[in-house]
Amino acid sequence: MHPIAFGPVPSRRLGQSLGINNIPPKVCSFACPYCQAGRTEQLGTNRREFYLPALIHEEVSARIEALREEAERVDHLTFAPDGEPTLDVNLGREIDLLGDLGVPIAVITNSSLLWRHDVRQELARANWVSLKLDAASELAWHRVDRPHRQLDLGAILQGMLAFGHEFKGTLVTETMLVGGANDSPDDADELGRFLARLAPRTAYVSIPIRPPAEAAIKAPSEAVVTSYVETLMRHVPEVVCLMAYEREPFGCTGDAERDILGVVAVHPMREQSVLELLARAGEKPDLLASLLARHLLVRVEHAGETFYARALRRP
Repeated sequence: MHPIAFGPVPSRRLGQSLGINNIPPKVCSFACPYCQAGRTEQLGTNRREFYLPALIHEEVSARIEALREEAERVDHLTFAPDGEPTLDVNLGREIDLLGDLGVPIAVITNSSLLWRHDVRQELARANWVSLKLDAASELAWHRVDRPHRQLDLGAILQGMLAFGHEFKGTLVTETMLVGGANDSPDDADELGRFLARLAPRTAYVSIPIRPPAEAAIKAPSEAVVTSYVETLMRHVPEVVCLMAYEREPFGCTGDAERDILGVVAVHPMREQSVLELLARAGEKPDLLASLLARHLLVRVEHAGETFYARALRRP
């Protein structure tokens, strides 16, 4: 079984974020070609149980204890799994159970199930929620997110507005810009007009900086991103562009193999970050070579950087 609790991962939005991987690879309602977790293996919209809530609480509690022994801090517990976290029918129960750990809880969702009242109720139990919205028009949405055929963008947008009205915590949005897919001036204006109605605290805009599911995916030019952000700023008070890697180190418990495999289960790690984590754990680079030889990791080149990613299939 892949690690349920991983990190903490240095997050540009949440500080040192202890990740919770409550969805096995790779179950999602979208098949985004830019996804850093790889291709969607099970595309669906039906909510079901993946892990017992008690197991998730046990794994997260143990991880926090191990981190405290290493004097590592945890700023948020973040549901940021391989797939879509709201497909987990126990999400609300898990949020409630984790509340006794005294750490704010965040959920990063692709928003696809916000049309459901039960999903909105469960998400409302978190302290911080990020709603992904890559496009507010049908054509761009299908092009960049490749949603399950049963999903309806209009219903999702209405569900997002209902959630924004109900939610008492911190609400943010995130938009991934893909060159030629959702980065036109019309795309920016349409999204901006919707975000003005939603009124998130912050609208984040990002580009693919880690290896995507499909190699053909490219980031827009800096000029295009700048123009897009300027358009959003006419509609939303705070727009933040995420175009750089995290600067803080990844959390270390002393078990470097588990630490690395936990992170790459969700997103690739830069070579520099992997080597830094090995050094902090007192391990030699030989461990990295061992993980590659055992086909637990693969080496990937992307945008002039070397990354290590989860090996999707064993030989």
